[in-house]
This record gives sequence, structure tokens and C-alpha cells, in this order.
Amino acid sequence: MLTPDGPGAALSAARRSAFLPFAPPLIGQEEIDEVVDTLRSDWITTGPKTKAFEVKFAAYLGAPGALALNSCTAALHTALVTLGIRSGDEVITTPMTFAASVNVIEHVGARPVLVDVEPDTLNLDPRQVDAAVTARTRAVIPVHYAGHPAELGPIRDVAGPRGVVVIEDAAHALTARYRGHPIGAGPNPVAFSFYATKNLTTAEGGMLTGEPAFLDRARVVSLHGLSRDAWRRYDQGGNWRYEVLLPGFKYNMTDMAAALGLQQLEKLASFQRRRRAVVTRYTEGFSDLEALELPAERPDVDHAWHLYVLRLRAQALHIGRDQFISELAARNIGTSVHFIPIHLHPYYRNRYAYTPDSFPVAYANYERMLSLPLNPRLSDQDVADVIEAVRDVVHAHRR
Repeated sequence: MLTPDGPGAALSAARRSAFLPFAPPLIGQEEIDEVVDTLRSDWITTGPKTKAFEVKFAAYLGAPGALALNSCTAALHTALVTLGIRSGDEVITTPMTFAASVNVIEHVGARPVLVDVEPDTLNLDPRQVDAAVTARTRAVIPVHYAGHPAELGPIRDVAGPRGVVVIEDAAHALTARYRGHPIGAGPNPVAFSFYATKNLTTAEGGMLTGEPAFLDRARVVSLHGLSRDAWRRYDQGGNWRYEVLLPGFKYNMTDMAAALGLQQLEKLASFQRRRRAVVTRYTEGFSDLEALELPAERPDVDHAWHLYVLRLRAQALHIGRDQFISELAARNIGTSVHFIPIHLHPYYRNRYAYTPDSFPVAYANYERMLSLPLNPRLSDQDVADVIEAVRDVVHAHRR
């Protein structure tokens, strides 16, 4: 049961006997059987299961098309290259993201232009995007932070009339909706992640959605610039000849990974129901604690709930974020921080002369945030243990 308020509330809650990992995958017998079926087949690299995964993924979202790749990073990079973004161009994005979202801009020789985030969702602030657009701006990459969709309407209103492409980083956002429309259902490029911690996993992997003509060009970019992939060369009726059309990359997904994805996609709806159930219990369990700011969910979106991010109110506690995390670890609760803002990392800090206060909203929120375990493997007891541990730390260190 939850630690009560009032006298004696600071007494330590019962400790878990085993450590609760932050984000383990949920892999069942169905995934194992699908992978074994692939191993016993004639094709284990990019082939029929990768194609089936692309088709089913696009249908799931209502997307015009989908291209399976080996990571979300590959999807973002492929999109930039396919669009012809290069040295001298600028791409606007957020500091509140993982390094991959910004590294790919550097990879094509363009300049990443960071703008600050909105204080409730921690997503890209459309007003600051508007102020940052110049004659050199070619694209904007909103990141759907934690699974909460960015304000795509205002961002598109800024980008569209100026010929700026919106490339969505949806690494966290599979199943999310913006104003009733699934993230990834539109014609613009959208990159998804299937990393081990994501809402759907292929261990490593990603997907790029968009218009079929764009994806046809992207497919060439993603596999050495070849005019014909191995499956179309070596399968029955294939032709061994190919041409190199451009100096592409090695970003293809394998049928081994796609086998996992096919079965994970079948389970995605049930995974999401469990995530939402955990979120509901967390929110009920923490709603009376003034020391905690809970995640936002605006009324015109469906949150994908990849992350459940708490933010500490410093004035209510004697300890900071780092000690809070240590206290939870001592209670066998795994956590993480999403993210260390881009402008604090040495490469970007030094290259662009950033200071912590260059993006004050991102920095101030980073200083007080932590992510709790949120995955469909959590049992009711696991969730109760997390709630009890968080409440215990708050009560032990409240002002």
C-alpha cells in the first residue's frame, strides 16, 4: 500500500528484494517462433519478411508507404540525404532530444539550429521555430518528446509557406495521434525507432514513412545506392545485374529483425493498453504530492506514453534530481533521464558556443527530471513498488 501522509510518513517503505529494470523488452513465444521460422527459411537478410513488415506497418498507421531500416537514426539521415539537404543549409530542431536527432544534421554538412521547448510538453516551441527560420532553412525536425505529439499544426503553418520540409522524429511516438491523425500517417517524412526500449522493438531497427515516390528514392540511398537489392537479384526470377546510382549507405533492415517486428505489431494494441494502465496508476499515486510535476497530455492528442517523466519541484524538497535517483536505486527501482540537452554536450557546446542558459526551458527542466519504469512487462506489484518508493523518497526529503 502507499506510504501515508502525516506523522511517520518519512519511515522507509519496504524495499523490493530484486532490482526493477528501467525498460526491458517484452518478447513472447510468438516472436521466438517467427525468428526461428526465418532462420529455417532461405532468407535471413532483407527479404520477404521485411517487405511484409513494411506493408503491415504502413497499413497500421494509414501511411502512404514505409521503408524498414536498421535504426531511427538511419531513417532521419536517409530522409535528409534524399531531400538533398547539404552544406550551407540549416535544419531547425530541439535541444531536448537524443544526440542522433542532431548528429544526422551534422552528417549531411548542414547546420543544426536549436530552439527552445514548451514548458509543459517539452516539445519544440512553434513560436521560436518561426523566429529561427532564415533563407537557408531547409527543414525542421520536431521530436515527439516522450510520446506526446509536438504542435504540428503551428509548425506546418510556419514551414509550409516558406518551402521548409517537416521531418518528424517519432522515435517515441508510435501509436500517438495529433488532432485525430496517427503520427506517421501524413505525406511528409516520419522516422520511427524500434530500439530495445521502444513501444515496439526489433532489438535494433527503424522505419521511415512518407510518399511512395520519396521512399523509392530513399530506398536507393539506404542500400549503397544500388538500383536493385539482394532479394530482387537472388530470389527466383531475379536478375543479378545492378547499378550504383549514388554513394548510398548500409541501412537496410534484416528479415531477422522484421520477424520480431511482425509479431510485435500484432501485440502493439495490448502493449499500449498496459502502458496506459500503468500511467493511470502512476498519476493517481502521485497526484497529491506537491513536490512532483506530472507529465502533461494536451486534449487534442493521444499520447504514446513511451516515457513517464517526473519533474521535481526544488522548493518542496531538500534533495535534487541526482540524489532522488540514487534514493530510488537504493530501493531497487531503475530510472533514467531523458535527456541531457544537446547544447550541454561538449561537441555542440564548443562548436556553437552554447551555455546552459542558451535554452533556458530545456535546461531548467533537465535539471529536475527523471523517467520512471514504463513498459508492458510491469506487474501490478511492480507498479505499486515504484509508487511506494517515489512517495517514500518524497516524504523522507520534503521541506
